[in-house]
Amino acid sequence: MAAAAVSGAKRSLRAELKQRLRALSAEERLRQSRLLAQKVIAHSQYQKSQRISIFLSMQDEIETDEIIKDIFRRGKTCFVPRYRFQSNHMDMVRLASPEEIASLPKTSWNIHQPGEDEAREEALSTGGLDLIFMPGLGFDKQGNRLGRGRGYYDTFLRRCEQHQQAKPYTMALAFKEQICDQVPVDEHDVKVDEVLYEDTP
Repeated sequence: MAAAAVSGAKRSLRAELKQRLRALSAEERLRQSRLLAQKVIAHSQYQKSQRISIFLSMQDEIETDEIIKDIFRRGKTCFVPRYRFQSNHMDMVRLASPEEIASLPKTSWNIHQPGEDEAREEALSTGGLDLIFMPGLGFDKQGNRLGRGRGYYDTFLRRCEQHQQAKPYTMALAFKEQICDQVPVDEHDVKVDEVLYEDTP
């Protein structure tokens, strides 16, 4: 598929998925989020991971609060994204506690994230990550991911490869409404190891 065709296909699929997500009720979002939190907590890959990166949810993403609380309950180390808005650069920085989230500044996307000038432990400079929870707009069962088009995660995963011996395990958290037959991809798109959703076998 030519590059222009891929970007066109991505654009129209993004629009369709945004519409599908807007149609989800708050109750349904919460129901699926709770169910996925249970799946994550029971997952062997999660249980054996010590250094974990997880996103702070936007309105149309699986709610990650319960997973974050569990990471701290188990004494694992929690990292969250800090996006640089003028670029596609993102760092994963250490979170001190679940309670801290509410006091973090909000970005233009209305997500909490640590301030850019604030000194925080950065995952790749202190030993890398075992597990990365991936957000996205759409996924297929083969692990192809449709992001929001800025390439933050694809770029970050390539940096992981340079900084750590073992590749981190990547797990997408998705509403079942985000599962597509086939996600259009190009050579910059990095597949995820596993897509977790309500009907995951």
